[in-house]
Amino acid sequence: MKAILLAGAAFAVAAPAIAQDAGVQDTTAPEAVPPANTAASEDLSGNAIIITATRRAETIQDVPISVNVVGGELIENAGVDDVRSLQQVSPSLRTGTGQSTATGTSLSIRGIGTGGDNPGFEPAVGVFIDGVYRARAGVAISELPPVDRVEVLRGPQGTLFGRNTSAGALNIITEEPEFSYGGFVQGEYGNEGQLEFRGMATGPVSDTVALRLDGVYRERDGYIEDVNSDREFNTIDRYSLRGQALFDDSDRLSVRVIGDYYKTDEECCYAVNAVPGPVGPALDAIAGFAGLTGLVTPTSGDDRRAAASPNRDLTEEVEDWGISAEVNYEFDFATFTSITAYRDWDALRDQDIDFSGADRAYRDDYTTGLKDFTQELRLQGTAFDDRLDWLVGAFYLNEELTLTDTIRTGTQAAAYPDTLFASRAGFELFDTYGAAVPEFGQLLIAPGSPLFNADLAAAAAADPALLASLVNPLPIGGDGFGQQADNYTVDTQAIALFTHNVVDITDALSLTVGLRWNHEEKDFDADLLATNPTCDFFLNPANAVYTQTLAAVAPSAILLGCNPAVNSEFNGSYDGGFSDDEFTGTAKLAYDINGEVLLYGSYDRGYKSGGYNLDRAGFDSVLVGGDGAQIDDLEFAAETVDAFEVGVKSQLSREFTLNAAVFYQDFKDFQQLVFTGTNFAVQNVEKTISKGLELDASIRPMRDFNIALGYAYTDAAFDDDLDLTGTPLAGEEGQQLVSIPKHAITGSITLTPPLNDDLNLLVHVDGRFQSETATAASSRGIVDAKAYAVVNMRAGIVTADDRFRLEAFVENLFESTYPVASFAVPEQTGTFAIYPSQPRYYGVTARMGF
Repeated sequence: MKAILLAGAAFAVAAPAIAQDAGVQDTTAPEAVPPANTAASEDLSGNAIIITATRRAETIQDVPISVNVVGGELIENAGVDDVRSLQQVSPSLRTGTGQSTATGTSLSIRGIGTGGDNPGFEPAVGVFIDGVYRARAGVAISELPPVDRVEVLRGPQGTLFGRNTSAGALNIITEEPEFSYGGFVQGEYGNEGQLEFRGMATGPVSDTVALRLDGVYRERDGYIEDVNSDREFNTIDRYSLRGQALFDDSDRLSVRVIGDYYKTDEECCYAVNAVPGPVGPALDAIAGFAGLTGLVTPTSGDDRRAAASPNRDLTEEVEDWGISAEVNYEFDFATFTSITAYRDWDALRDQDIDFSGADRAYRDDYTTGLKDFTQELRLQGTAFDDRLDWLVGAFYLNEELTLTDTIRTGTQAAAYPDTLFASRAGFELFDTYGAAVPEFGQLLIAPGSPLFNADLAAAAAADPALLASLVNPLPIGGDGFGQQADNYTVDTQAIALFTHNVVDITDALSLTVGLRWNHEEKDFDADLLATNPTCDFFLNPANAVYTQTLAAVAPSAILLGCNPAVNSEFNGSYDGGFSDDEFTGTAKLAYDINGEVLLYGSYDRGYKSGGYNLDRAGFDSVLVGGDGAQIDDLEFAAETVDAFEVGVKSQLSREFTLNAAVFYQDFKDFQQLVFTGTNFAVQNVEKTISKGLELDASIRPMRDFNIALGYAYTDAAFDDDLDLTGTPLAGEEGQQLVSIPKHAITGSITLTPPLNDDLNLLVHVDGRFQSETATAASSRGIVDAKAYAVVNMRAGIVTADDRFRLEAFVENLFESTYPVASFAVPEQTGTFAIYPSQPRYYGVTARMGF
């Protein structure tokens, strides 16, 4: 019954958000768009919604593309703090977070996206904030400043947007400085230690220059409890500052300069045990040596308790800053636009990577850095009595990606394999249990042992060194061994030239054609250093008989003793590089039937560059039959897509807007992030198809009552005819892609009736319902996310001039629980862990304007 009520509530209030405030101000053509709260914002017509997705100020109903527009008012009412929360109001958008908010955030549109657990993996969904490209999904999740609108562009954006985006883009437009004094201070308090402060001040310093300053501070306790300490994981502790200066001479020239700084210091992110495997008793036993719990067996679906090693941190620190300048100049024949930006992003993480209370392995000061310089130039004008709207442009990217990996063995690295093999096979490797359990080598030369090798025993009797290697335990480095510093650098140079043109063939029929040439160069360097005496032993030819026999008797022992992530075989320096050239483009035909209904069809070609997996575990070890470290082991190919779409946009009345789109997307060499059991790596899949249907509706029967509804059906799968045997994706042929629901419904209801001349009531409900999804290929059918709904509510009193607000809110009203993602825990066969959903949050918000 509860599930039925949840689904019903979500369907009633769910949908992608068509902008609530109809008057959305355009930054490139302010004279063409009325400001908010003017007559245009009071117009019930959806045609008042202005977007700049095509680098032109156009009404949403006149643009032949599938796009959600989420207005700033809806973003505030829905409690959207960062990009990840946008899925609550956009059905085709799917977001998720894994082992890190900084480097483990993923975004997908129409079932196609990019996993975030590999820094070398560029996003298929591009994020652009005020025209500036954010290089990874995790770089874009900082606290959003006050937003004018977010345009969710579905499908490849292969012509206009600065960076290549093969699946879609989020075009985020923030509020500008104003030439009138104003501002606000806002405070929020809620359960789980929620505390937030926001503020803004803006105003003119002259007739042509205005300034603006925004600031945010937010903290919240964690929602995962560590049973081995008093710690809570998945905390929030962050702040940001953003300053703007706007020069506008109201004639030809405008310049907007933005500088921002963002900082976090949090405990994130940990997983909880969902399916305990047969190795659980061994983990409990060795954690018990220190009086700790190894694994927590869940007692219910909302159990957010986990076991971690108290001597290992889960620190995540992010520092992000940047500066940009947008210049617009009106020539007599065209408008020139230049957007110049530099961004510097660094993340430092500590991680307990065995996901247990046993101290087996950890990361210590794992660091990732991105430095991006971008330059975009555009020239746009009209010709032939405005029958042709032309645009030409260029884009340049210079990016430096650096990564230092530090996977190291813990104090109990030897105890785990010894406990497993002692209980199952009667031997150990590292002498954890002393004389009580024989060493593996001892059994090889002990008469009567089932592993006795007479030839080896004879050779050992004649060779003291060989005898010592057999009767003594294997060498192990212990605490702090493993990667001392695996340093990677990837330098990317990207150049693009593009044109995008709209031809009005008749007053009703228009043709859009665009073409873009993309050139990419990547240079790769790595300097890898790991210390691992066990790997050195296995790699020593003098110990070949021991190693080969151990591999035949207990194959897992080789990997447990010499995990690829810390295999000293791969030490050394590496360099490589490649270049890509690709043409992308678009062709769209649109027909306006009667000013109320627009029909269109389109073809788009999209592209995403190849790259490198930045992880030594991607090399082929000779210990498991590989050919050793080759630079090609880490490289993956570029991804391309041919996308087709047919749609209709209708303004059936002043009160009702309905848009629909049917799409088919054919991906070649689709870049799929996979978990190999030891690392995250990109695997190219030869053919992947995404197809489906999208519906958006906006209903506004009266000025103070707005409903937005929408639905997305997404069928996204690897081609049935592929053979993925022998890869981490074996058996995934024809299956719905991981984390992608076939059905998603999102939406909102907002009531703002006046209470008197000075006060308005605010009642807002928004929700998202989605069908069942697999949460990982390795756990399909074992740990899936059942169909669920998330509903948020907000109610309060707002002054008529919107200067003062007092509101109560609740997020996840019905406290829905579901796995955001899952994975097979490394070296714990049969054990699956999940990243759980957030609990219910509630509180109050107060704002005072001036």
